[in-house]
Amino acid sequence: MQDTIQRHAKVGIVHFMAYKPTMGGEGPILETLTKLAEDPYFEVVEITTIKDENVRRQARDLLKSAHMAVAYGGQPILLRNKLNLNAEDPGARKAAVDAIIGALEEAQYLGASGVALLSGVDPGEAGRKKAVDLLVDSLSQICAAAASRSMGVVMETFDRMTGKNCKNCLVGPNALAVEVSARVRKSHPNFGLMLDLSHLPLQGETSADALGLAKDHLVHAHIGNCVMKDPAHPAYGDMHPRFGCEGGENDVPELVEFLRVLKAIGYLNPEDRKILSFEVSPMEGESAEVVIANAKRVLDAAWARV
Repeated sequence: MQDTIQRHAKVGIVHFMAYKPTMGGEGPILETLTKLAEDPYFEVVEITTIKDENVRRQARDLLKSAHMAVAYGGQPILLRNKLNLNAEDPGARKAAVDAIIGALEEAQYLGASGVALLSGVDPGEAGRKKAVDLLVDSLSQICAAAASRSMGVVMETFDRMTGKNCKNCLVGPNALAVEVSARVRKSHPNFGLMLDLSHLPLQGETSADALGLAKDHLVHAHIGNCVMKDPAHPAYGDMHPRFGCEGGENDVPELVEFLRVLKAIGYLNPEDRKILSFEVSPMEGESAEVVIANAKRVLDAAWARV
């Protein structure tokens, strides 16, 4: 039997990045979800809020018919509405917490087992300690609400860069992510971390360093590319261009290293297959379908070398 990556992980794709017009909860949601549901390469699809109740119901039924697992991304909700889970202002922080707790109902309706999110903006060194305490409190509230639905909460780590298309998140460095996760998990075991190969160059971390630190807290992984050397590049920052794009940081060799470390820390495991999702997005003039095909070829080529 060929030892495919699907034997070791549930391969997925972030729908709202591959098809960005759907990120706000509108656009060709059903048409694009159907394309992914028809592709047996994918076992998981990651979706975000869907505004129209009828479209939401059809999406749920479609994914159920396709026998696909569903993950729910709350990151677009926070980013689009400029919500901050570590905001110093109590009202602003409550709005962020309430938005994610409110998303739990939709996520559960769509068949997701949990919700992913990200920390708020980094306030700078002087305000970081307090911001971390506030973030832990926010995450604890969200985890308690999720536990009441038997759901999980996943925090994705991002860059602390301040340039175009960068997130400048408090978390941020993966060492800090592990610190936050350890504090939250003392009371809420339904919490974990998501690391993304696309973000590691922006974070200034290697696969070995980041995954080695986070291995006991890692519950979800993304793979993709980024551009960070040329601020004039259309995909500069956290934009998830196709693998191997001109000026990009990640291609087959970088993915090989990421997969090798994931395997070494036990994340890629036939006995307990966890999610490994593409987060890729077409640049202007590119086809989403071609970029998705690129990603599948790169993963297959990388896995053959692991």
